[in-house]
Amino acid sequence: MVRHMRRLAAVLAGTLAATVLSLGTTGSASAAPKPAPAGVDISGVGLSTPLRMHEDDEPALVGAIIDQVNFLARTGMPTGPKASSLGPKYTVVVLAGETPKQTYDLYPKAVGGPRVYRPAKQPDGRKTSAGWFLGRLSMSETLRTAGVPLERQFDTLSGGAGGGERVLPEDTLDPAKDLDEALGDLQRLLLLNVGVMLTITVGLAGIALLIRRRTR
Repeated sequence: MVRHMRRLAAVLAGTLAATVLSLGTTGSASAAPKPAPAGVDISGVGLSTPLRMHEDDEPALVGAIIDQVNFLARTGMPTGPKASSLGPKYTVVVLAGETPKQTYDLYPKAVGGPRVYRPAKQPDGRKTSAGWFLGRLSMSETLRTAGVPLERQFDTLSGGAGGGERVLPEDTLDPAKDLDEALGDLQRLLLLNVGVMLTITVGLAGIALLIRRRTR
């Protein structure tokens, strides 16, 4: 009887130890450190020092900036627009805490619409392919809201699924130019009509003269 009680006590002690160990392991797993908050660095034309923002302080703004580059496909276009048509460049570095993870070059004023260039060499050492992409239409306004010295734009859409061209080319925003072109087209049309009428009149006069001579 005593031996049986001793065996039972040993079994209970082992079970209790295993349970305590299991609870300790579960507690350690649940207490795993949270991932570092996201952040961004922005540098480029007109910025004497980089702009740094963290998700803890400005979550909406950081999310909007990351949204400018988080939709890119694995492969982009191998060549981009001519350098003369790209406009000012702004480099966005995506952070995890204070650690740089990804970097992109943004061209919000590129002719034909915003562009994004993804370098093959990334700060975290991951392998990726260099490529050019059409940027979001909201790029310029998002960077301006973050503190980048850009003029406000009224001819772009906010948000969007990414990519695409400018809604209205800059040349079409000049009403005086449109009016001059319309008047020029109207003038050319009137001159053409006058020329046609003169040709018809001369032709009819010639036919009438020929008929008159033959009937004499």
